[in-house]
Amino acid sequence: MSWMFNLLLVVQILSSLAIISLVLLQQGKGADMGSAFGSGSAGSLFGATGAANFMSRATKWAAVVFFITTIGLAYVANRGNTGQDTGIMQNFTQTAPVAPPAGSPVPGVAPSAPAAPAVPLNAVPGLPTAPAAPVTPSIPAAPTVPAIPAVPAAPIGK
Repeated sequence: MSWMFNLLLVVQILSSLAIISLVLLQQGKGADMGSAFGSGSAGSLFGATGAANFMSRATKWAAVVFFITTIGLAYVANRGNTGQDTGIMQNFTQTAPVAPPAGSPVPGVAPSAPAAPAVPLNAVPGLPTAPAAPVTPSIPAAPTVPAIPAVPAAPIGK
C-alpha cells in the first residue's frame, strides 16, 4: 500500500469520528417544538431556522472531507488496474467434460466396485456372527379400557 492510501484512510477515519461526535452533540430541530407554542418564539416553528451555528458548519465540512477522501481512496486503490480483469473468475480455465464409462447406470458416474458384505456394528473380530432373524411386522393389540363403576345418583328433594 502506498503512503497516500494510508494518509487518506487516516483522514477518512478521523472525519467519520468527527461526524459521529458532532451529530450526537447537536440539539435536534424538533427540540424547540414544545416550547415554541407557549413562549414568544412561535415564529421559529414555521419560519426560517436562522443562521447556522458552529456545530452544523463543522458537521458540513467534516462530511465534505469524508466524501473527498472516499473518492480519493477509490482512485488510489484502482490507480494501476486500468484494463485488467480483476473479477473472481479471472484465473478460471474450463476443462472438457469426462465421458461416463459404457456400463454406468447413472450418466456421469463410474461403476463402483462390488460392495463388501455387511458386518454388524457390534461384531467382534474373529468370532462368527449369527445370521439375523427376519423381522416380521407385528400389530400391537388395542389397549383395554378399565370399566368405570357406576356411581349411584344422589336423592332428589332432600
